[in-house]
Amino acid sequence: MVICFLVSQFLIHTHIYLYIPPFPVTLEESRMPIGDHLEALRKMLIRILIVITLLTVVVFCFRQATFAILLAPRSSEFVTFRLIERFLQMLGVEFTFQSYDIQLISTELSSQFMVHLESSFIIGALFASPYIIYQLYQYVAPALYDHERRHSTSICLASYLLFIMGVVVNYFVLFPFAFRFLATYQVDTSVESTITISSYISTFSTLTIAMGLVFQLPVLSYLLTRLGLLRASLMRHYRRHALIAIMLLAAMITPPDVFTLCLVSLPLYLLYEFSILIAKRAEPTK
Repeated sequence: MVICFLVSQFLIHTHIYLYIPPFPVTLEESRMPIGDHLEALRKMLIRILIVITLLTVVVFCFRQATFAILLAPRSSEFVTFRLIERFLQMLGVEFTFQSYDIQLISTELSSQFMVHLESSFIIGALFASPYIIYQLYQYVAPALYDHERRHSTSICLASYLLFIMGVVVNYFVLFPFAFRFLATYQVDTSVESTITISSYISTFSTLTIAMGLVFQLPVLSYLLTRLGLLRASLMRHYRRHALIAIMLLAAMITPPDVFTLCLVSLPLYLLYEFSILIAKRAEPTK
């Protein structure tokens, strides 16, 4: 995660542009008839669909390994909890997370198979995302000027790295604490929670996509600043408002304790401060 952050900061902040070869941009290609454009679009979509299907089949075949990774955050022995305990013990604080045992159930005949299929498709699409971005870029590259290609290449790469960072933060930080709180919360001791596997995967997927989109804030700030719709001074002026909004957002998606609130709010606020630097760098000169 740290490496992805440093690479994305280096790419956007220093304006270093990368080409993704090959770029067959010729005058003939830029003046293709509408029918040829549609044919190229059809072939591109078929290639993307084939790659996603193949990766989905591969993930589907590795069922045990896939669900060992997906179901790991529900355990009280998850690596994040153990690392926090060790860190606090190094500081001289005796603290241990309370252990719990949450069993997932299946209430429908086909639910486990459908969850397996859905999870395989989502993971396969995630693995295929670099190829998808490459194909989309090759399709639109003939319509871009040289300077637009240089900018868009760096933006696409930074956006992808930031999305992966959001996925990692959700897997190791947000979802384990959210599941721990929601799964063990009881309005009364006589009421026991029975969580379905479909509910677990649905919540996990939703939070993963949400965090991936939230981490696009630096790229969004860069684009809005280049379009003249945002300035770094405006973001600095509303810094306190942004901090309150981030804490409210973290409070809604995390358990109601100060430690987890800070654990989620801190990277989001650092992302906002990083976006200010990006906006300052992207402001056009007079």
